[in-house]
Amino acid sequence: MVQDLTSWIQAISQLLFIIFLLAFFLGLNQRIQLYIWTRDIRGKLTVLEGMAEDARRRTLDFLVKNEAKNPETTLNRITEFFVIQPVSIEPVDIIKRLDVLVNLRNRRFKEEFARAMPGSSEVVRSKAEVLSEITAALTFLFKAVRHYLLLGEKTRNWVLIMQLQLLMPELLKMADTYRKALNDFLAGYPIGDSAGPLVAAKLANYTANWKEIEWETVSTEVNIEGRRVILVKAKGPMPTVGKPGSAVEKLVREMGERPNLLLTVDAALKLEGEESGSVVEGVGAAIGDIGPEKIRFERVAAEYNIPLRALVIKMSMEEAISAMNKQIYEGVERAVQRAKEIIISETKPGDTAIVAGIGNTSGVL
Repeated sequence: MVQDLTSWIQAISQLLFIIFLLAFFLGLNQRIQLYIWTRDIRGKLTVLEGMAEDARRRTLDFLVKNEAKNPETTLNRITEFFVIQPVSIEPVDIIKRLDVLVNLRNRRFKEEFARAMPGSSEVVRSKAEVLSEITAALTFLFKAVRHYLLLGEKTRNWVLIMQLQLLMPELLKMADTYRKALNDFLAGYPIGDSAGPLVAAKLANYTANWKEIEWETVSTEVNIEGRRVILVKAKGPMPTVGKPGSAVEKLVREMGERPNLLLTVDAALKLEGEESGSVVEGVGAAIGDIGPEKIRFERVAAEYNIPLRALVIKMSMEEAISAMNKQIYEGVERAVQRAKEIIISETKPGDTAIVAGIGNTSGVL
């Protein structure tokens, strides 16, 4: 009886081993794993779709509330709008060509919302632009994930599915950040990326004497211990980044004298483990631009031999597009103090310095 039981156990063990080998060589284990990964991605894809649909609904509600004409058509045009990058194989004048495309894209957005919301203020229309761009970003993220999921299933590419599944937590975190940012832009709060303009506003002691010198970009002058300091930032409180590089280049060429210092102040993405709100300084143009505005700082500084200094306030991506928190605000205060120290130590009384506060002016006058 015991011997028969032992024989049965051995037979079953050998059968299971053979089944395991067959499953291994036939790729059944990979198919099971692929099924698990695919189900996980589909679950998270549903969450992404919900975020994109929620952003779209809230943006449409904002447009309807502000009596926009054909709100759904307007939103569809903006969310599907694209910019084709200029040819980079031939780099001659690539910045000029890119600048033309960026300006055309910005003008197209402004004109679209001006036609759709003729009775709304500039601030309201600017909010509508930002909300539409957030909706577009979430929609694109959902479509991209769906594309790679369906492509992986179609080609049975388990490596592609595996990579996508590993990236999903990070993509969901990014999408959730955009979703939360929607509330802050609707409320008109200063965001983390407003740190640069806020430094400029504080150096100006919140003066109302700003004048527009370039597209959505303003300037004013203050005196800091005998130094003439020209401050530049995007026009607030609407959410815009303006054209600070073009504005500074225009100022320098019209001044009739060589500025003794050009200081840019901007937000910068921190590395994990770095403290939010920490202030770091260096040389160069501190601006997260794709090229046209940043190169204007560099060219005018090189042409006129102006010392080009930079201050950055460290923060995470989530903090950059969300309402400014206490740590970032304290970093702004430190940046204001350090900017004054740089101006005083690197110029002398009677000199001229230009300080450009780079970033989104949401909520910053």
